[in-house]
Amino acid sequence: MDTCAFCQKHSCRTGDLENAPQNCPCRETNEIENIKKKYQDPEIAKLAYNSALVESEGYCKKTRLEEIIDFAQRCQFHRLGIAFCIGLSKEAQIFCSILKNHGFEVFSVICKNGSVPKEFLGIQDSQKNRPGTYEPMCNPIGQAVFLNKSKTELNIMLGLCVGHDSLFIKYSDAPITVFAVKDRILAHNPLGAVYLSDSYYKNKL
Repeated sequence: MDTCAFCQKHSCRTGDLENAPQNCPCRETNEIENIKKKYQDPEIAKLAYNSALVESEGYCKKTRLEEIIDFAQRCQFHRLGIAFCIGLSKEAQIFCSILKNHGFEVFSVICKNGSVPKEFLGIQDSQKNRPGTYEPMCNPIGQAVFLNKSKTELNIMLGLCVGHDSLFIKYSDAPITVFAVKDRILAHNPLGAVYLSDSYYKNKL
């Protein structure tokens, strides 16, 4: 099993493959060659090439928002899809306006699309966020289907819940990138829990 998270050598970065750990993926030369072949697909090659340029040219210079715009322009994507959480409706409106101002055609779908009650999933009233009220389920498959129907070329996730994002990724036809992820406690900065894991959050984690 590969344990890259605990590696201290990072031979993959230095190129010192002779001294790579025995379980390093770099030693799987046959597998790496098979993986490299996947990048030869023209559409994949375009994504990989432009991703590398966005990384190098925007490194410590551009925000993620700017990098998304840069990436979409380099890939010549014109039709962008936004799958967003209803709790970030204001942010989604601003984000979409910015993208439109940069010449993109933008299609956005909210998480509660279709207004399907949570009871459809077998959720009991006592399990709702607000028992005794009508609560529609999040519908990430619907977000993907509606954006697929709009023939979007790149889909962008904005604040989808854990698990709902997995379903959206599974059903989206277009490539996906992430503008922001959901973390209601840490102002949508989930790495905060990692940074505090040996102090304030130690007892929780």
